[in-house]
Amino acid sequence: MQTVQVGITGRTTTQLGYGCSSLMGAMGRAESLAVLEAAFEAGIRHFDVAPMYGYGQAEGVLGEFISRHSGEATVTTKYGIPPAARQGLIGIARSLARPVVRAVPGLKRGLTSAAVRVTGAGAKAAFTAAEARESLERSLRELRTGHIDIWLLHDATPADLHDPALLSLMHESEQAGKIGTFGVGSGRAEIKAIAAVSPEYLPVTQFAWSVLDAPLPPTKGMRILHRALTENFRDLHHQLLADRARCNRWSSLTGADLADARVLGALMLKAALLENPSGIVLFSSKNPRHIHENVSTATNSSLEAPARKLYTLIQEERLAVTQERAAG
Repeated sequence: MQTVQVGITGRTTTQLGYGCSSLMGAMGRAESLAVLEAAFEAGIRHFDVAPMYGYGQAEGVLGEFISRHSGEATVTTKYGIPPAARQGLIGIARSLARPVVRAVPGLKRGLTSAAVRVTGAGAKAAFTAAEARESLERSLRELRTGHIDIWLLHDATPADLHDPALLSLMHESEQAGKIGTFGVGSGRAEIKAIAAVSPEYLPVTQFAWSVLDAPLPPTKGMRILHRALTENFRDLHHQLLADRARCNRWSSLTGADLADARVLGALMLKAALLENPSGIVLFSSKNPRHIHENVSTATNSSLEAPARKLYTLIQEERLAVTQERAAG
């Protein structure tokens, strides 16, 4: 698989990374470990986690996993949204939610929101050096490691970056070898705003992006993208199925059957990888077959031409719509 350099650390990792947001949610510990092993077996070497994932338990599961593969995996974790405060309610919330989610997957988002409210997760941090140091030490313990490759400020805005000691802590942690590099994982608009006033926080940026969004601007730092598929893929697939003329035309131009959901998803993922050649593209799945399919997409060079063509078609249409709205 294509590899990329992690900041200026000299370490490399796979361009396709696995997002751990689903761990310890609708899955128990054994299932979470099994899906991590499936990703590793498929060839993925980068894993993205956060203290809040899995109601505060995802870091611990990932720590158990990477301890089995010492030195073979790279990890991103974050500071900014603490784990659930009421840990005692987590097991109850998970046991109640898991069978419902399996029976009706569409209810997952609502049940997750309810579980977050019950367990007290999701409160934003103060973004102070003292709080960040405590979070970093906790993450190191949970991950069973002395070194985190990428440490991000989670959902930070320009207004959050008010403590000069926070940036000093990040540099000190880098020099001490506790982290390889640092940055901000937030909304694209928030990162753009931070870049205008505090670019020193952005050796690494992480944000949601898919081929349906405006093109990525040039960047000097490392870029990590997520949500290349999910609802973006579903929306485009529904649009193509509803407009058969457009679907047939685009299928002819790309040489691929875009009515086939698996084909469309593969080309969207491939296009995201091609548009972010020196960064990481994350995905999340609980299905080992889907994990292997995504790795196959990442390594399949024959998909490059149709993926580039699909991206061009999407961007041409996006630009035409933008111009039409501006004129009207």
